[in-house]
Amino acid sequence: MNTVNTVRSGTPLTRGVLFVHSSPSALCAHIEWAAAGVLGGKVDLAWTPQPAEPGTYRAELSWQAAAGTAASLASVLRGWDLLRFEITEEPTATSEGARYSFTPRLGIFHAMTGLHGDVLIPEDRIKAFRVKAAQGDISMDEALDGLLGVKWDAELEPFRQAGEGAPVRWLHQVI
Repeated sequence: MNTVNTVRSGTPLTRGVLFVHSSPSALCAHIEWAAAGVLGGKVDLAWTPQPAEPGTYRAELSWQAAAGTAASLASVLRGWDLLRFEITEEPTATSEGARYSFTPRLGIFHAMTGLHGDVLIPEDRIKAFRVKAAQGDISMDEALDGLLGVKWDAELEPFRQAGEGAPVRWLHQVI
């Protein structure tokens, strides 16, 4: 897994990972250029075949940069309809963490995350979904699934599985 470090003065640094779950070969270089433009350094990803969708490739990139970098990466990548990706960003002392998921069918999903990676749901979003549920526009289960990104998780899960030759991240300690 490649790692890129960048620094912006006055902004706290955080760490994150860009998971490109599937990309056609024609987009691989463009993804590297887009990520380099956001991170401000050379990006050279190790692309491996994606067994969940033959003819596509997967890669991972660890980065260390200013808080908010995940949003910038998601913004530059979300316009490519043939791409599937996730971006995570760890929280800092002054910012929540973030998770972005993108699929061609569903588009972009964003969630704030806490210290342990749990999805944090802002009060205003809960209130809005309660109103929709009370009006009969949506069930409470559908509302909660939407807030948690359940559709994105279901669609991306086959692509998350490590294929032959794909990098695997091992957890050394589980709390």
